[in-house]
Amino acid sequence: MYPEVLGREQPKSDTYRELSGAYLYKDILQLSNIRHADKIVKLLKLLAFQAGSQVSMHELGKSLEMSHDTVNSYIDLLEKGFIVFRLSGFSRNLRKEVNKMTKVFFYDLGIRNMLIENFNPLDMRQDVGALWENFLVAERRKKVEYQRMFGSTYFWRTYSGAELDYLEERDGQLFGFEFKWRSDKAKAPATWLETYPNASYHLVNKENFLEFVV
Repeated sequence: MYPEVLGREQPKSDTYRELSGAYLYKDILQLSNIRHADKIVKLLKLLAFQAGSQVSMHELGKSLEMSHDTVNSYIDLLEKGFIVFRLSGFSRNLRKEVNKMTKVFFYDLGIRNMLIENFNPLDMRQDVGALWENFLVAERRKKVEYQRMFGSTYFWRTYSGAELDYLEERDGQLFGFEFKWRSDKAKAPATWLETYPNASYHLVNKENFLEFVV
């Protein structure tokens, strides 16, 4: 969604490489005075492969040989640079629902694709579900901001495996969303209906996504 990318003919991947070299790996790293620049580059790649999945600061720290506090501070920096953003788990029942994990998404999927060096079309990819979820959450985030739909956003998951990709809480009401690229049928998790009987549930797929993001 960068203007230079939208206005450029193929190959757009070249523009992303130029942007990442000038922005991700130069301006942010130099301006922030990070001691181990290579670590934040590796962190970005790990986050790119885990986009849409729950991430553990502890596991990321182990992989990068850093403390989880340092990982958190690096992600804070990436959030301030509008490269990634976090989504936390929602819970009102601490014994059943996951609330200590977070998901990390990219504002721009082209940057994410550049980090993993994969610009293949959707019919040649194994990560369509992750791409679809990241796209919808990022674009919804923009809509919520532009239309001033004040509230909080989360994902929802129980320890038994029931989950919803995205959740909004506004004016005391819960709105649950499940994202499917191909399917036009997906039932709300029984645990969701039992735990929050007054909450809503919506399936978002490629046939109806525009009303969700525009």
